Amino acid sequence: MSRADSTRDAASQRRRQLAVNLEAARAEMAAACADAGRDASEVDLVAVTKHFPASDVCHLAALGLTDIGENRDQEAAAKAAVVAEAGVDVRWHFVGRLQRNKCRSVAGYAHLVHSVDRPPLVAALDAAARERRDIPLGVLMQLSLDTAPGRGGVDADGDEELATAILEARGLRLRGVMAVAPLGADPRPAFEDLARRAERVRKLAPEATVVSAGMSGDFAAAIACGATVIRLGTKLLGQRDNLGYPVG
Repeated sequence: MSRADSTRDAASQRRRQLAVNLEAARAEMAAACADAGRDASEVDLVAVTKHFPASDVCHLAALGLTDIGENRDQEAAAKAAVVAEAGVDVRWHFVGRLQRNKCRSVAGYAHLVHSVDRPPLVAALDAAARERRDIPLGVLMQLSLDTAPGRGGVDADGDEELATAILEARGLRLRGVMAVAPLGADPRPAFEDLARRAERVRKLAPEATVVSAGMSGDFAAAIACGATVIRLGTKLLGQRDNLGYPVG
């Protein structure tokens, strides 16, 4: 087998594996929705492709999943450029902690930023969006559900101030909220708290209906508590060191 044939065979195998994983994930999401008395169409899926190659993004798009999440701007910006050059149209979700010096880059490719958690970041992202975009950039308020340092998120007593800052930013559009469940604890109480806080945000901004919550290990609990967006990485893409083909 030639090198070109081997590469095509590896790509075909990878797409088949992703198709199997995606079908299983959607089935689990549908079951969780049924258990919660919700319609599966109410919950969208974002594939978090951190540390996986642009080719996986193209495979997922071919399989019908075009919402793609990334945690780091350096990786996301490069991957977005490769995917665009390949003529593949996806919606990029920036889901990691965002530093102000990365706002200009992120505003150039992101469809939705999930991790806005402080007024100074709002100001920087607003300026970047007005410079680089013709339409406002969608953002979610990241809400802290615990006191763990370094995970990001606004405390409950800062929700109104942060929401107001976003609503006043001409370059941004408040789409809803995002949160990460506490590590090593039952996620259900945290997601119930998220649901209450999301409702308070909607009183300030009725159009802010997105609730991004739930990952590979806790998405059923998030769906039960009203999540509208689930972020899956490992469940869809597997472990990077088990891919079995070059990913660089």
